Amino acid sequence: MSSLALMFVIVALSLIGWITARARAHRFRAATTRRFSSLPQHHGWYVAMCTLLPPVIFLAIWHFTAPALVTEAVLKVPAAASLPPPGFDRAAVLSEARHLAEGSSYGAFHPLSEVLAPAYAAAQSRYDWIATAVALLLAFAGGALAFLRVRPAFSARTQVERVVMGLLLAASLIAILTTIGIVASLLFESARFFRIVPITDFLFGTHWSPQVIDNRDPGASLGAVPLFWGTFFIGAVIAMAVAIPLGLMSAIYLTQYARHTTRRWMKPLLEVLAGVPTVVYGYFAALTVAPAVRDLGVAIGFRWASSESALAAGVVMGVMIIPFVSSMADDSLTAVPNAMRDGSLAMGATPSETIRKVLVPAALPGVVGGVLLAVSRAIGETMIVVMAASGVATLTLNPFASTTTVTKQIVDLLTGEAEFDSAKTLAAFALGLTLFVITLLLNIIALIVVRRYREAYD
Repeated sequence: MSSLALMFVIVALSLIGWITARARAHRFRAATTRRFSSLPQHHGWYVAMCTLLPPVIFLAIWHFTAPALVTEAVLKVPAAASLPPPGFDRAAVLSEARHLAEGSSYGAFHPLSEVLAPAYAAAQSRYDWIATAVALLLAFAGGALAFLRVRPAFSARTQVERVVMGLLLAASLIAILTTIGIVASLLFESARFFRIVPITDFLFGTHWSPQVIDNRDPGASLGAVPLFWGTFFIGAVIAMAVAIPLGLMSAIYLTQYARHTTRRWMKPLLEVLAGVPTVVYGYFAALTVAPAVRDLGVAIGFRWASSESALAAGVVMGVMIIPFVSSMADDSLTAVPNAMRDGSLAMGATPSETIRKVLVPAALPGVVGGVLLAVSRAIGETMIVVMAASGVATLTLNPFASTTTVTKQIVDLLTGEAEFDSAKTLAAFALGLTLFVITLLLNIIALIVVRRYREAYD
């Protein structure tokens, strides 16, 4: 039985269990006038969950264990004795045989794959029927045992709420476990890198040239200071110089000067920028902004202005994060009570003085928090710098010069045919770990600023 058909049968059984348990609960409730701790639908949901969850959990586990069991069964057939030794070649032959058995491939490079394909099909069919039988048995057994517990004294509501709380807890743990897995993988691979390259050479070295690494002293070519500077220069200096004034001024206009009709149209249009794919910004930076910036640099006297300059990538990145700054500033200014604004105006202050001396200082914690979050978003941006920034690591204050970022180098290091265990490839994980720590610290600082300096108004 196919997986889709099996799931349909299991869902149908759980629906039958829900209907029958609900009907049974209605019958014993109709026989008396006393109050019960659970409603009929609670009993129905209890039986439905007991029918559905055990086979679903079993099938989820089976999905990961069945391929190994099928392969083990295929390796026991006589024809498998001709397989190559364990390694890439054997895996390729078995993969071709599996695809032939599934019908997703119509030919194979190795003749042995066609010989093993019937064995794969037979083993897969046998284990599919075993899984079907076990899943249906679990569904029937779970539903029957749950149905027998449907009695007037049984608290089905408590059981259902416990299961729902467990599911909600599992859902909330997914993000935490995913973060732990990401950090663990970064730490493991970074530890391998730092066994090759001293951490001091990586963090404080000023020469970055992973294309030419001396095996006797790999740290001499893997100093990441130029990358950190390029990331800071593009993401925290140039991008913020664009995003902070435009974002803050747009928020001030929308909250203090714009009419209600204008705000209703302008705010969604501004926030559309946050939904534009970053690859679109990258194309815009590479094809439109970068040539214009190069021509501007040449016009004002920078003869060697680059078409992959920090200014081009930073300006487009700043435009991209304007909605982040504007939205946070808008919310912070809106949260300031109207009484403060009205009181300032009543004292004779002009609207601009009220904004500068009352509203902005009162909303400053939220604005600063939004700016820090925008900085963390900017320094982690990839597509814009991949398409618009250079791959040359330089320490320069010239915005028209070429420079690179951490994310750009991670992409360059992980593309190509370099060995995975080489210092060049492992350097990408060290850069990723460093970037993760920096963005985490910025987010923590933003939360501390907002919580410590936030003012509560009655």
